Amino acid sequence: MSEILYNEIPSLDLADFTSGDAAKKAAFVNKLGDAYQNIGFVAIKNHGLSQELQDKLYAAIQQFFALEDEVKTKYEKPEIGYQRGYTGKGKEHAKGRNTGDLKEFYHVGQDLSLIPDTDPIKKEYPANVWPSEVPEFQEVALEVYNTIENAGKAMLRAIALHLELDEEYFEDKVAYGNSILRPIHYFPIQNPEEVPEDAVRAAEHGDINLITLLMGASADGLQVLRKDGKWIPITALPDQLVVNVGDMLERHTNKKLKSTIHRVVNPPREKMNSSRYSIPFFMHPRAEMDLTCLADCVDEQHPKAFDDATAGEFLEERLRELGLRK
Repeated sequence: MSEILYNEIPSLDLADFTSGDAAKKAAFVNKLGDAYQNIGFVAIKNHGLSQELQDKLYAAIQQFFALEDEVKTKYEKPEIGYQRGYTGKGKEHAKGRNTGDLKEFYHVGQDLSLIPDTDPIKKEYPANVWPSEVPEFQEVALEVYNTIENAGKAMLRAIALHLELDEEYFEDKVAYGNSILRPIHYFPIQNPEEVPEDAVRAAEHGDINLITLLMGASADGLQVLRKDGKWIPITALPDQLVVNVGDMLERHTNKKLKSTIHRVVNPPREKMNSSRYSIPFFMHPRAEMDLTCLADCVDEQHPKAFDDATAGEFLEERLRELGLRK
């Protein structure tokens, strides 16, 4: 496969993969493979998430983040590494940095009521935390969670085929996986000179998980680092989700698929006093998934680059690096 330097991330139609047309399905897998080996990002349409549902969730999270800080902190859970509920301003920083990002966010995980009692994973997850001040948040967040999770499973089936694995390879690994829906508020800065000089909305980083599916953000600022060192802006149409490879998938494929570094840059100073909202879905497998490099991705030209680890072990290590676990 020849190296491609994209000026923008490729757009794909998930319906080509799910329609039952073998030729369209194969073409989707090929285009996805090219993108994930070169830039690590694509934008997809026909993912199942309606604009109405997105608008409802954005309205609910804007209502929550508009609450006073002392109200929001009632929903902080540092004792579980902030894995459910609210995380306050500047609490998270990128790996290798000490300056906190200029954001606050909320974590929604699996709906425990949907996990069978016979599945031991049910005891591993904390219960979701819901703000009483925004009663509609729970229903719409869980519906979005389930819808995006289904789109993510379809993307993983396509990835499996690209890797010449069984199409269902990831199914049991992500069944009731440790995925997180994270509404983010990049809060307004009224006095930019009062924040640390190196503070940014989200410093350059790779995502921890298998894949990330991102609902359209409310303002510009997301950029991805191309192989030649150039930063390019990521823009998606309102009907698209941006889907990128995370560190777990890069690790499992011995860097065949690329977890690309990305960031959210600060707007011009005159626009620092405006909010930006973003809602990524971080698709995680079950903690017991073995992330050992796939044998077919290791050869003389590509020696094994990572130590063996489970998804749970890798996640714990990264949460400590991000400042969310002590």
